[in-house]
Amino acid sequence: MKEDLKILLTGVTGFLGSHTAIQLLEKGYKVVGTVRDVNRIKAIRNVISEHSSKAHNLEVVVADLENKEIWNTLTKDVDYVQHIASPFPKTLPKHEDELIRPAKNGTLAILKAAAKNNVKRVVITSSTGAIIYGKKKEQRNGIFDEKNWTNVDNIMDSTPYFRSKTIAEKAAWEFIENDDSGMELTTVCPGAILGPVLEKDFGTSANIVIKAIDGSSPAVPKIGFDMVDVRSVADLLIKAMEAPKAANQRYVGSSGYLQFKEVAQILKNAYPNRKVPTTVLPNFMVRLFSNIDTSLKPILVDLGVERKLNYTKAKHDLGWEPIPVKEAVLACAESVIKLGIVS
Repeated sequence: MKEDLKILLTGVTGFLGSHTAIQLLEKGYKVVGTVRDVNRIKAIRNVISEHSSKAHNLEVVVADLENKEIWNTLTKDVDYVQHIASPFPKTLPKHEDELIRPAKNGTLAILKAAAKNNVKRVVITSSTGAIIYGKKKEQRNGIFDEKNWTNVDNIMDSTPYFRSKTIAEKAAWEFIENDDSGMELTTVCPGAILGPVLEKDFGTSANIVIKAIDGSSPAVPKIGFDMVDVRSVADLLIKAMEAPKAANQRYVGSSGYLQFKEVAQILKNAYPNRKVPTTVLPNFMVRLFSNIDTSLKPILVDLGVERKLNYTKAKHDLGWEPIPVKEAVLACAESVIKLGIVS
């Protein structure tokens, strides 16, 4: 009975964390969600209560990724761990260790505690950023899959965030290779996550849509990503937790590749009265603007490059059927307008 199974979910206040908690609760699981800030507990409980009739099965606790002792306590009597929390800044940090250290140390602390307390399986949310970067110029355009890894030594074609996700995921696989507890590991690598935002504290990827419809951008950069609906990623995380076949496997989570200009065109068609940019900005101007708007810095490695992903493994192994990418874009737009994030 799922009612008897307890899931520890890190980062329950995050965009993906809250959606995953809702789906787990709706499936009948008990969920212990972690937050970094005690002041966020009431707000996240309210949000989840709005979207699940089983929010009484949610417990929210404060935990820091680098506090090793707390994980020993939190993984006791837990059947599965969904490790979703990871630092994701809106601008590049001064020192990349601000991202890498907590991402790697937090992952290892959770795995060690979970193995000690006989957790059956840990599912880690990694990123396509751990797959498609750190390439030589001639290797950047192409189709990548779960066998590929980002080369963290190539800092010209990666960012501190992508390196942090790669280092943390590789550390997890190294841990499980040397672990004799019998615990299983599965990792999921989603692309840019869109879909319905539940509160004003939203995921960074939603800015792809927000900046296209808030009237702030005169043009779009020549950039594209594999994108996916947050509800589909939550579904994939749960399938990766439940399916025997998913033990010790890695899965890409995407529902298709879109250029920013294609995202803009979808939004222009849906909101013809809004000022949606459809002109593509020359690459040199994007680089120039990034000195003024530093939030553009992390995407410069994708300028003029098409890195696409093969996401058939999750479909084949797990019967995963992601929501179409166009629907993910429109659901994101509808939600940010409804919440007043975009007026």
